[in-house]
Amino acid sequence: MFYLPAVRVLLPACALLLLTGCQAQSLPLPKSEKLSAEKVAQIATTIDQTYPKLSTDIRTQLLNTVVQSLDNMVFVEGGEFQMGDFGWKCDYDPSNMCEWPCGVEPERLCPISFRNNDDFVHPVKLSSYYFSKFQTTIRDFDLFFITQGKPLFDRELRKRKDLAFRFQSKMPAPTKSWQEAKDYCAWLGQLSGYPVSLPTEAQWEYAARSRGQYVYFSTDNGSLDYGRNFPKSGKGRTFEVDSFTPNPLGIYNLSGNAVDWVSDWYGEDYYHHSPMENPTGPATGTLRIHRGSAFVESPLITASTVRRWAAEPIKSGYFPGYSFRCAIQSNQVL
Repeated sequence: MFYLPAVRVLLPACALLLLTGCQAQSLPLPKSEKLSAEKVAQIATTIDQTYPKLSTDIRTQLLNTVVQSLDNMVFVEGGEFQMGDFGWKCDYDPSNMCEWPCGVEPERLCPISFRNNDDFVHPVKLSSYYFSKFQTTIRDFDLFFITQGKPLFDRELRKRKDLAFRFQSKMPAPTKSWQEAKDYCAWLGQLSGYPVSLPTEAQWEYAARSRGQYVYFSTDNGSLDYGRNFPKSGKGRTFEVDSFTPNPLGIYNLSGNAVDWVSDWYGEDYYHHSPMENPTGPATGTLRIHRGSAFVESPLITASTVRRWAAEPIKSGYFPGYSFRCAIQSNQVL
C-alpha cells in the first residue's frame, strides 16, 4: 500500500458526484486499477466528510492509501481443501521440493510442524474473498494513527539514526496488539465501503497454499531459493513488503518477514470440531493466532504453510516481525 505522490485528475470532481453533491469535495482523484472513477469519488467524499479538519495533504494521502490498498487486493477463488499438517517426505531438499506426496504413502509421511495443534487434517470449504498481496506498511499504519488523533508509535526511537532502518515507510507495520490490526482493517472498510477485516486462519492457509494445494513453503515454486523468493539468513531485520518473488496467487512474504495476525481466537483442538464451511475459529478465547514466520526464525522449522501458533493479544511494545494484512469478505467484483 504505497503513496502515489503524482496523482492524475481524471475528471472534475463535481462531474462524478452529481448524486452525492459537490459540497467540500476537492481532492484530486487517483486512477485505480480495480475501482471505477465513481467509486474513487465516493471514497473521496467519505474521507472529506469523516475528516473535515484534516489538511488537504493528509486527506489526499488517505485517499491514495485506501485506493491503493484496494488495488493491492488479490481475488482468491473459493473452494474446498484439506486444512492442517498434511505431512511431507522425511528427507527432503528445501531448495528442490518434490511434488506431494513425493512417492511416499501419505500415512508414512513425517509431520511438517513440530506442534500438535495442526496435525488433524480436515476438510474446509471457503467462499471466494480478497486477500492483500502486501502486509500493511508503516506508512499506512502511521496515517491510521494520525486520523485517530494518536501519537505515532515509537516516536522517540524514530529519532535514533541507528534505528532508522526499522521505520522506513514500506516496512511491515509492527503492532502492539491484535486489536490494532483489527481496527485498522475495519477503518479501511469504513472509508472504502467494503467489508474489510483480518483474514480468518483458514483463509490465510488457503491463500498461502495457493488455493489449498499441498505446498510446504508459500513461495512461487514451493521451495526456498534464498535471495530470490525468500530472504537470506543473517540479515536480522524486516524488509520492504514488496521484496522477493510472490507466490502463484501474487501474494508476497507469507513467511520470512513478519508474522500475520488472523481474526480467529485460538483453540488447541479447534481443528477437531471446526465447521466445514467458512470456519472463523472458537467463539471465545484468551489467545489469538499468528500465521507465517518472522525474520528471526529458522525457515525450515517455522516457515511452512501449516504452522500456527497462539499468542497473547497484547504485547509489551511495537516489535518488528509482528504485523498483519487485511482481507475483503466478499466474492463480488470491486
